[in-house]
Amino acid sequence: MRKIIPILLILFILLCLLVAFITIPSEAARIYGPPAPWLTIIQRAQYSARLLWYDGLLTRPLNNDASERNFKIEMGQSVDSIAASLQDAALIRDAESFRDYLVYSGLDTSIQAGEYKLSAAMSAIDIAREIQDASATEATFTILPGWRMEEIAASLPTSGLAISPDEFLTAARTRRDDFDFLADADSAEGFLFPDSYILSRNTSVHELMDELLRNFSLRLTPELTHGFEQQGLTVYEAVTLASIVEREAVQDEEKPMIASVYLNRLKIGMKLDADPTIQYALGFDFANGTWWKNPLSLNDLQFDSPFNTYLYTGLPPAPISNPDLDSLQAVAFPARSQYFFFRAKCDGSGYHNFAETFEQHVANGCE
Repeated sequence: MRKIIPILLILFILLCLLVAFITIPSEAARIYGPPAPWLTIIQRAQYSARLLWYDGLLTRPLNNDASERNFKIEMGQSVDSIAASLQDAALIRDAESFRDYLVYSGLDTSIQAGEYKLSAAMSAIDIAREIQDASATEATFTILPGWRMEEIAASLPTSGLAISPDEFLTAARTRRDDFDFLADADSAEGFLFPDSYILSRNTSVHELMDELLRNFSLRLTPELTHGFEQQGLTVYEAVTLASIVEREAVQDEEKPMIASVYLNRLKIGMKLDADPTIQYALGFDFANGTWWKNPLSLNDLQFDSPFNTYLYTGLPPAPISNPDLDSLQAVAFPARSQYFFFRAKCDGSGYHNFAETFEQHVANGCE
């Protein structure tokens, strides 16, 4: 009989634990929502118990009469740091409970960097959900390598910025002398650096232009400028050539070799014969809905424009797109080659065959 009592006690304790193991996660899910699907059963039970222990720390606002104020989350900031900053800013009651809720709900993996308008009149749960999306006060504006200014302008209506395409194009085409590298430029084409920008939704067109041009200026290091000089190019000429390389290259690793071909042609006074310069000159292709007509016809190759490098030797008068850093570096530090020709390989890989002579170039054609 004495042996039976401890066994019954153990069974009773195990039964209580089993009930708790089932009911605690269920009660936590009722109050705080479902747990993240990637949590283990043990983790779900642990975090569920913690959330129930915290009780009103997460569900009650710190100050019902508080007003909104700005709170910034930096790129790469840890969850622990964010929680501590929120507590220090008197926006939440307790950093540890806030962090546990983020992990329990899975919201710790989707916090977005940016500036938010938060209030102590919001519960910690409301704040956790609010910092999942910075779009209320900020917008991410992305410029892809090789876009011309019209393509950048066309992306504005869906960017979240209150800037119209016409406003942008007017600003981009307005001559400005506040950046040395624009001294020879009639527009900002070529210097609108491709990148993703986190901006206030209230950013003006002039602030946007300054941001894009400042980003370019940060990449224009003395080393890069010296590389341009070694190729006998001014910064403006180098950006112009880089804008062609950007449009020609499909694979970034080929950019230095493509740059070497064009530099070799320039050195002997040979025409560049670059298709992208004609595409730029032709403008928008309404038939295909693109700024870069492809393929070009024989008539297109005769289109009379100073940008047509099939008709005129030397560089075109201005950049034809906005190149990324890889293209700029390819011009500053090109591959060493004796190649004067290149054409796309026939396998659809995006790579090219390079040739020293025109005969070799013809032989590289697809049957």
